[in-house]
Amino acid sequence: MEVGLMHKAVGLIPTRFNSRRLPGKSLKMIGNLPMIIHTYRRSKIAKSLSEVFICCDTKEVFQIAKRYNAKAILTKKNHKQGGDRIFEAYKKLKMKYDQIIDIQGDEPLIDPINIDLVVKFHRKNKNYDIILPNLPTKFTKDPHIVRVIFNKNKEVIYLTRSASPHHFVGKTDKIYKHLSVISFKPSALRDFANFTQKSKLENLEDIELLRAIDLGLRIKTFSLKGDSFSIDVLKNLIDARKKMKKDKYYSMYNTR
Repeated sequence: MEVGLMHKAVGLIPTRFNSRRLPGKSLKMIGNLPMIIHTYRRSKIAKSLSEVFICCDTKEVFQIAKRYNAKAILTKKNHKQGGDRIFEAYKKLKMKYDQIIDIQGDEPLIDPINIDLVVKFHRKNKNYDIILPNLPTKFTKDPHIVRVIFNKNKEVIYLTRSASPHHFVGKTDKIYKHLSVISFKPSALRDFANFTQKSKLENLEDIELLRAIDLGLRIKTFSLKGDSFSIDVLKNLIDARKKMKKDKYYSMYNTR
């Protein structure tokens, strides 16, 4: 971790209001709460985070955050990726941290235990710049799911939306899905965000961590359990509303 800092982790939740595939999704209602508030309150349950902030690009989301007593930082609208947005927010914080946990705002069913496991894993693997966990799941060709491709040392070598690995000779019934709880060393996030143009691979696949791979940042992965998923299209939102009714954490934070 960064030299001279206490072991502290901050959770930063990037959210872009005008999402291309589902506009205004951060404020879509799931049960009694807007989606972004689910993500915030579940992140607050995690024991490893010193603070949690919503990093938003519109006053509408900022005001909703305040209404629900959630800490929020208003950022520029021109950020295309969450990593760029959270770096702007991080620079505005008075306190500095040795770990920055990027928790995507469109995963309202994220398990707080998995956040803690990511923080713990990075502390044990300090020689890596970024920790990107994965969820083993059934093989699918769905392009909305990002697959993590890694070597025998669990070092990430590629990320893709394609139906990979390709069934050319053999077959597999499993893929390793990108989980949107990412631990950055502050220096790694700085290098990532300061490379202001999208990399070639990032542009092709629309996967922001491909920029980190292009930059030579070291990324390690490990597998977690759960059924969390991102809300990318309307079907995902409908599925989340169904799952939330039976979710074990919902009753813990479902207060106005």
